[in-house]
Amino acid sequence: MSLIAQSPLFWFPDGTSLSNLGPMWALIGTMVALLLAPLAVGRGARTASLIALIGAVLTAAACFWVLPRVGEGGWAGMAPFDRAPMLVVDNFSLFFTLLLSLFLSAIIGLWIFGYYSPAPHSDMHRNAPEFFVLLLASALGMVIMVSTSHVLMILIAVELASLPSYALAGFDKRRRLGAEASLKYVLFGGITSAIMIYGASLLYGIYGTMDLAVIARGMASPDGVSVLSTIATFALMVGIGFKISAVPFHFWCPDVFEGAAIEVTTWLSVVSKAAGLGLLVRVVSMLAQVGIEPGYGYALATGIGLFATLTCTVGNLSAFRQTNIKRLLAYSSIAHAGYMLMAAAILVQAAPDAAHPAFSALAAYLVVYLFMNLGAFGCAAMVYWATGSESIEGYGNLGRRHTFLAIAMTICLVSLVGLPPLGGFAAKYWLLVNVWDAGMIWLVIVAVLNTALSLYYYVRVIRQMWLVEDDSPAISAPAGGLAIVGLCSFVILWTGTLAIGTLRITAEDATKYLYLGGAEPPAARTAAVSDAPPSGSPGGFR
Repeated sequence: MSLIAQSPLFWFPDGTSLSNLGPMWALIGTMVALLLAPLAVGRGARTASLIALIGAVLTAAACFWVLPRVGEGGWAGMAPFDRAPMLVVDNFSLFFTLLLSLFLSAIIGLWIFGYYSPAPHSDMHRNAPEFFVLLLASALGMVIMVSTSHVLMILIAVELASLPSYALAGFDKRRRLGAEASLKYVLFGGITSAIMIYGASLLYGIYGTMDLAVIARGMASPDGVSVLSTIATFALMVGIGFKISAVPFHFWCPDVFEGAAIEVTTWLSVVSKAAGLGLLVRVVSMLAQVGIEPGYGYALATGIGLFATLTCTVGNLSAFRQTNIKRLLAYSSIAHAGYMLMAAAILVQAAPDAAHPAFSALAAYLVVYLFMNLGAFGCAAMVYWATGSESIEGYGNLGRRHTFLAIAMTICLVSLVGLPPLGGFAAKYWLLVNVWDAGMIWLVIVAVLNTALSLYYYVRVIRQMWLVEDDSPAISAPAGGLAIVGLCSFVILWTGTLAIGTLRITAEDATKYLYLGGAEPPAARTAAVSDAPPSGSPGGFR
């Protein structure tokens, strides 16, 4: 075991070491390489993109390297501070980290194809090393978000994920809307960060700890929930709502998606939501497994369900009048965040055995959503590179101008609606079955009605591609970009037909061992509760 692992700041169970944080080290090492590369080989975009791509692949490989170390019970090494776990390495965190690293590879690929497209180069291409450092720093923050069960680490992770994202949104200085988008993103992010810090300070004052598992057990104790603790919990959830662009914390999303470069928009549309939802699932799973007071659990589940309803409905209705494809997909992503929040709603009041299927359904939905959104944004990127337009009108007669691109876009959009026999339908059906089984039938009705609403704006784009006459010439697209959207279309078709069972089994395995905090077996965590200061002691107030 290394010296640092034996220091007071880092404590690991016997037989574990800092190497269990392999995916994080891969991202950090890649950032260092990108910063040093210009000194050795110059600021070439090709070199920077190659280093970034290798780093993303190494991050994915590190997940498989660490996976065998995840011991019986689904936990491996972590880095506690003051005897409260700050970083968690378990099946759940590795699952999300692997998703993130694969998507990161696809984003870098999309950047490379944009670099070699006929479109004029942007600041992203001229300042490639800095762009990729920011992208990887954001990725590192999101990895930490899904790998922590400590309030302090949540605050650090959210900031580490957000600050580079602010810069990425306005990275291309030639885009006037980019500067505006970045400013709005910073303002909303700063406000939500302040609210989160306030909530964290209240939680520490009430329960005398920042360990989420101990806080959850405190809430489960008699008189463990008060008005102040409810306010504190809500304040902490504001930051998560901001990351997943849940209503009413979504106002930044459409403007940022429209103003930022399409590669950045694609990144934020999926990975930011995946990380936020992963963190939300870890938080609410603790409440579910300690068995909080039923009345409070029902109220919290209903509250999350109402947020899900608002998010779905506002997202879908706001998409109706959009004429920019990126704004339309932005509101679409808000609506899908609402569907995924429905799974989080049923986790709060479910018993551990009943919660597991809901975890699995959410994980499967995220996997399919990743490919649906990547495919849709990939098609939008190639149309933009060829035509210079982000308007939906620019998709007129795309079926004739580039048939393969139109077919791929149609598959992605139909899957985003949730129609059979595509992966979007299978994932949404599985998720709603779990919501129905949990007794929240009203949420299922909301989801079905919103699915019907979403048909209008998705079909509008499909109609534009296939039924609207347009004399514009045929367009060309890079073969690599077509390969990415083709792969996405194949996965969508595959997960909707042949691989439904495989997807479900994989998701169930990834969420099988999500204990309190994911770091220690339940018996080991139970003893920690008695160490928390009682109410009324220094640092404990209500």
